[in-house]
Amino acid sequence: MTSRVAYRVAAVLFLAGLCHLAVFFVAGGPWEGPVSWRKPVTFGLSFGLTLATYTWVGGLLRLRPVWVAVFTGASVLEVSLISLQAWRGVPSHFNEATAFDTAVTRVLAFGGVSLIAAVVALVVTAFRAAHLPPSTRWAVRVGAASLAVAMAFGGLMIAERGGSWKLSHGVAMHGVLVLPLLAWLLTFTPWPEGRRTRVVVAACAAYALLLAGAAVFNAISLPS
Repeated sequence: MTSRVAYRVAAVLFLAGLCHLAVFFVAGGPWEGPVSWRKPVTFGLSFGLTLATYTWVGGLLRLRPVWVAVFTGASVLEVSLISLQAWRGVPSHFNEATAFDTAVTRVLAFGGVSLIAAVVALVVTAFRAAHLPPSTRWAVRVGAASLAVAMAFGGLMIAERGGSWKLSHGVAMHGVLVLPLLAWLLTFTPWPEGRRTRVVVAACAAYALLLAGAAVFNAISLPS
């Protein structure tokens, strides 16, 4: 039941991102900045995709359903409040202009902590899983670790009150989808498990290099 609900919520969040994209094209306005339609668009699309991925990978790992519920609830909180602030025309983050805005900021922080806890649970479960074939184990372990790295980059962005690590955060976010998806697609080939594992390991290494490159680029681009 939890998985079915999570997939439906993910679809709604993704659709919300698309709807806000349509609003942006109709209403116009800046794409960047603290008050823009970019945030509800990117958060809706990204959280919709990531929630669906978390639910799928969690199913592969036999993750406790409570963590899927936590991730689902936190995703709804983040997307809903960011969208609300966009419609109000005020910044969604670091905004303590009024008591209401302060409450929104604190609830967003609570949602972020909940997301981190759910991701840590996914990583721990991934590294304990022994029932999956080696190729899938590699994919889910590196993918889950990549998602944890994305949370760390998100924390850096919050600490700096800006988006200096946006590229690294974005690249790290979706390793948990790309790598397990590759492992799954390889199961439809006639290749033996050993060959599939080598391909997945190579893909994991390539993804790690891509993430490292994004981090180096962001680091050298930081304002002095």
